[in-house]
Amino acid sequence: MKPNWQGPVLTRRQQLAGIAGGLAMGALPRMAWAAEDGASLRDLAAAKGIVFGTAINAGRGSPINDPGYGAIVARECGVLVPENEMKVYVLGDDPARLNFGPADRIAGFARDNAMKLRGHTLLWNYGKYISPALADMVTKTGAEKWLRSYITAVTGHFGDRIYSWDVVNETIDPKTGQVRGTVFDQALGFDVFKIAYETAREHAPHAQRVYNDYMSWEVGNETHRAGVLRLLERFRKENVPVDALGIQSHLGNDGSHSGVQHAAWKRFLDDVTAMGYRLLITEFDINDREMPRDIAQRDAQVAAVAKSYLDMMLSYPQLDQLLCWGLWDKHSWLNGFAPRADGLPQRPLPYDEALRPKPMRAAIADALRAAPVRKGIA
Repeated sequence: MKPNWQGPVLTRRQQLAGIAGGLAMGALPRMAWAAEDGASLRDLAAAKGIVFGTAINAGRGSPINDPGYGAIVARECGVLVPENEMKVYVLGDDPARLNFGPADRIAGFARDNAMKLRGHTLLWNYGKYISPALADMVTKTGAEKWLRSYITAVTGHFGDRIYSWDVVNETIDPKTGQVRGTVFDQALGFDVFKIAYETAREHAPHAQRVYNDYMSWEVGNETHRAGVLRLLERFRKENVPVDALGIQSHLGNDGSHSGVQHAAWKRFLDDVTAMGYRLLITEFDINDREMPRDIAQRDAQVAAVAKSYLDMMLSYPQLDQLLCWGLWDKHSWLNGFAPRADGLPQRPLPYDEALRPKPMRAAIADALRAAPVRKGIA
């Protein structure tokens, strides 16, 4: 089933002219944009050796439960990642009694729609997401024993259904550039990362092993980027089996879109890839809290940011995966995390609240068309 495309179908030249005109003149026609050939994002990505997909959940706003959204996700996506259903606070603290039900629903939806499945995340090494009960269990069990048991149980349950795991998530403090200091790394030091990645390699040897974090290209991210780079350098120095850097790409969350540091961001990417790491965009969306109230102007600016960012990122042949953090504005996490001062809902994703494609969707399509072909996993 194809989504119900509404509005005129514009050529790419008309689309790009519309974006530029909207940014320069402050207006755009109120219309939905669609790719001129009707190609899905999944197919456009696959043609370049890239896999395109999205995060979904198993509850409110899930494509599993909403046929309209489900049809769009099935058409557009070649890979899914659970938003929260594989995190420890959903699976549970006890490796012997884990709640896989919600994650299994997402795995089943991916299977039924011929999609790949990413895993997120085995160790979220961030204190505020480690409950007191979990910290107590880790202390009583022993950090290494608990971590090995937990990663073994989770990777063993999903087996080869998951081709790529975020093994460790967000362990660098953006204010200091240092490892955060949780119950895990306080007990084990740097060995916590060796244990996590080596256990993942042992029990999911087929899967890509990723370090995932939210350092970004806006001003104010300098310390975070430097800290992530030092961590990646140490991984290589100490032979920790990490394959790739997951770049979340929540654009605008850590600074203004006008404060983009293109040259510094390119140096960061060059340094990461020079060490032999692959790249992924794992959680793409665009915070529009500083953008105009007018919907047409706002959508045009979001599309322009998306195109600029993706053109740079997709120029790297090491990047072969692009996942949005949802496709549907209606259920974006940003409405709770970063509400607009005017009270209007954010519009950070490719489809609006009525499930109509937006200029952002066209911008993603055009960036994929412009990307060089690479030997990817699509």
